[in-house]
Order: sequence, then C-alpha cells, then structure tokens
Amino acid sequence: MHKLVRGLTAAVALGIAADGSAQSAPISQAPQASPTVFYRSVSVDGVSIFYREAGRPDAPTLLLLHGFPSSSRMFEPLLTRLSAQYHLIAPDYPGFGHSDAPGSKEFSYTFDHISQVMQRFTEVLGLQHYVLFMQDYGGPVGFRMAIAHPDRVQGFIIQNACAHEEGLSPLWQKRREFWADRAANEAGLRANFSSLAATRQRHIGSNPTPETIDPDRWNDEFAFLSRPGEDDIQIDLFYDYRTNVASYPAWDAWLRQHQPATLILWGKYDPSFVVAEAAAYQRDLPKAEVHILDAGHFALYEKPDEIAGLVSDFLRHTLGEQKAVK
Repeated sequence: MHKLVRGLTAAVALGIAADGSAQSAPISQAPQASPTVFYRSVSVDGVSIFYREAGRPDAPTLLLLHGFPSSSRMFEPLLTRLSAQYHLIAPDYPGFGHSDAPGSKEFSYTFDHISQVMQRFTEVLGLQHYVLFMQDYGGPVGFRMAIAHPDRVQGFIIQNACAHEEGLSPLWQKRREFWADRAANEAGLRANFSSLAATRQRHIGSNPTPETIDPDRWNDEFAFLSRPGEDDIQIDLFYDYRTNVASYPAWDAWLRQHQPATLILWGKYDPSFVVAEAAAYQRDLPKAEVHILDAGHFALYEKPDEIAGLVSDFLRHTLGEQKAVK
C-alpha cells in the first residue's frame, strides 16, 4: 500500500499524460519546513534536568523515557516525525546525557529516586496527562510513575523494557550474582558493564547484518560512560535494578487490573531482553498491540519510520477512543 501511494505521488509530481508520457507539473509545492526541536533545562528540586521538546504544548503529550546508557537523544527520530500532531517531551535522567550528574555520595541513584525526580519534572512543566513511551530503564521509571499517579497516564508504549522474569536473557545470571554479593562481584561487573565491547554489543546483539549499524552510536555512549564519576553512578543504579526484578509481580498485577491501552514494540535482536517478554506482556494485556521488529535493543535507530507510523496510529486510536468516552 505504501509503495502504491509513493508511486501515485511521484506520478502526480511529474504530471502523467493519458498516453503515459511524463509532463512538467503545472504547480510546484514548497517543501515542508523541518519541525523545530527545542533543547531546554529546568531545575527539579535543585537538579538541572535537560529535555528535548517538540510540537504544540496544547497537543496530546508523549513523554519519552530513555534507557541505558543512552539519553533523550535516542528519541530524535520521533521528535522530527511526530511533532506535527503531538507534543513530545524527552528528558535526561539525573546522571545521564546533559542533566546534572551529582556524585553518587550526594545523590541517591535508585530507580525510586529517579522516578520521583521524573514525576516532579512533569509537575514543574505542568504536564497533567501523557502517554508514556518506555525503553529499557524507562520501564522501571515509567511503571513507578504510572502506579503512583494512574490518572495521569493515558497509555503505554513499551519498547524493549522488561517486566517479567522470562524476558531476561542468560546474560542476567552474572548480574544476579552481583546483586546477591556486590563486594565479591563488583570488580568483574565494572570491567564488563561499561566497556566498549559491552556498549557495542547492546547495539549489535544478534543482528545478522551488524555492518548496517552506525558505530558512532556505541562510541558516543562509551564516551558518556567514560566521564569522571560516571562509572560509580551507573554501578549504583544498576545494583538497584534488583528492586525492579523484585517488583515484577506487583507491576504485572497492576497491568492485569488496570488494562492500560498498550503498544508493544520489540527489537528481536536484543541481547538482554528476549522476544518472549512480548508474549508475557500480552498474557497480562490481551488487548495490547504487539509488533516484533527486525531490529535490536535500540530499535528506534534502525526502524524510525516504521516505529513512528505504529506510534502515530496507536496514539490516534487510543486518544480518539478516550476522547469519545468523555
């Protein structure tokens, strides 16, 4: 269907005569202006939180919660594709991207605390309702926000963010050992967790054509992980990840009870979160829309147009139905 539409568009642009010959188009259309993305910061309880913003503030809001070790930068493909219809806000967590990164002795790097800062961030910006797009670490941040204030959340878009044990790949065995005995396993985890090889692997995963993935992605993230003090911040936060796994049963029960409108997008080459997780979500949310993508953990980089289209369709249907009910 899309190829047909593109073909028809090209024919109109060229001006196709009845005999099939190309003629000059009598009217030329000016190219659409590129959407403006704003790069801003706001103080949240004394911490400067950087965020990207696009679209009209009076349009429905999509709150974009990033993963590890990325930042709001990962959502640039959506900001430039969806801002004509929606208001998009993509913050950096404390310790990530361009937000403040207070030392691990001055700031408690836990998912409880990060989610509280993000909740306050929405209040400082005056965001009363929003759809949550959650990728990787965005899952545990977003679930905490939704459970604390379910009235504010109009739906979920979940992209490679785990909430069930069966979604965790065998890579998590070593990570569980770290949680069980931090002192004995921290040195080994540090050597691997923030390494260039591990950072590359998050992007490559099991992709059969790794040469199609831009190495700037993992090199940029490795530079971020190499900042002074960053290793301590990320190790502290990852040690707290054990609280997310312990919370899975409560999150799943909440999903079954509340049945939020949900779109699940899953990059099947993810080395950490396996495809079985999508089926686990569907078990809790029978009405969820599920798409398995020919992509990896950071699927938005690899399938920006496909994901933007799926998100746009989901938002149009979900928000339209909610408006009709009201």
